[in-house]
Amino acid sequence: MDFQLTEDQRALRDGTRELLAGRFGRERLRAAVEEPALDRALWRELGAAGFFALRLPEEAGGVGLGLPEAVLVLEEAGRALLPGPLVACQLLAGTVDGVAAGEKIVGLCEAEREPVLWEHPAECDELILVEGGAGDGCDGSGDGPGGRLGDEVRGEIRGKVRGAPRGAHGRTGGACRSAPDHVVCAPFASIDPLTPLARVVELPRTAPLALDLPRLRREAALLTAAQQLGSAARTVEMAVGHAREREQFGVPIGSFQAVKHLCAQMLVRAEIARSAVYAAAVTECVLDVTSAKLLADEAAVRNARDCLQVHGGMGFTWEADVHLHLKRAWLRAERWEVAREAEELLAAGLVA
Repeated sequence: MDFQLTEDQRALRDGTRELLAGRFGRERLRAAVEEPALDRALWRELGAAGFFALRLPEEAGGVGLGLPEAVLVLEEAGRALLPGPLVACQLLAGTVDGVAAGEKIVGLCEAEREPVLWEHPAECDELILVEGGAGDGCDGSGDGPGGRLGDEVRGEIRGKVRGAPRGAHGRTGGACRSAPDHVVCAPFASIDPLTPLARVVELPRTAPLALDLPRLRREAALLTAAQQLGSAARTVEMAVGHAREREQFGVPIGSFQAVKHLCAQMLVRAEIARSAVYAAAVTECVLDVTSAKLLADEAAVRNARDCLQVHGGMGFTWEADVHLHLKRAWLRAERWEVAREAEELLAAGLVA
């Protein structure tokens, strides 16, 4: 089997990178740090380019592509540190009117996780809250290949790791939608200056929403992993670029063995994560997705740290972009299958 990107996939990746470089370059990134409000014009442009409708069927106004292509697009978004609830809008484009075209922005929260955090609360037109649905298998039913963990086992593991029982907030599973003005929130400090957060205190569950929750959770974890992969790859480029230009003792610091090893280790992490994320996009098996998220989180966080190390003292300054990648990586690592849960699930899968 040939797992290389097709010509069309490479064109999609390159086109997305070109679009983001032109509309969200470094100047715009730095401006967003000071003023994190989302650019609605850019959001609509992304919608017009098919960013959110990528996987909708053509007869529904979408592009008609699949999960591997969505992974490529989200990888480029992670590389550019594009802010906003991109994963939520990608997943809910066919459910909430106006999202596919970029006219509406929708948020997505996990009810079981404490605290329940809402990204970009001031910018969202709707909020979707999901509870339960931690299903298994490749098709979300628990019967597919790779679905060796039963839902009860997964729920028990999550409950032990999170310190909360399954079905938090008194429910066993479901999704509901709400307008922002019906949601009671409390301020919450975000480590990422590009991602404002609020803690959801109360949300009226008056508008249930029919969603395939196991599939949504699985794909949310994979698309978040794709963003982490993009950031991990970008920090490799930043570290190598700096090591080539920065000189000490009359030679580039990239000629020093210690710096070479750091950069080589960063590349290995990024490429291992890339293989796992791309494979999971093809198999869609729950354990493959769990592995991909775990590896991508590790690559994003550790690569950002090593990139900072290569940059030396200037890497700690506000003017450098390295800290933005590290803070975004920390934030994404706590979304949709965190490391402590993923490790327990994978271990249970090995002995199941």
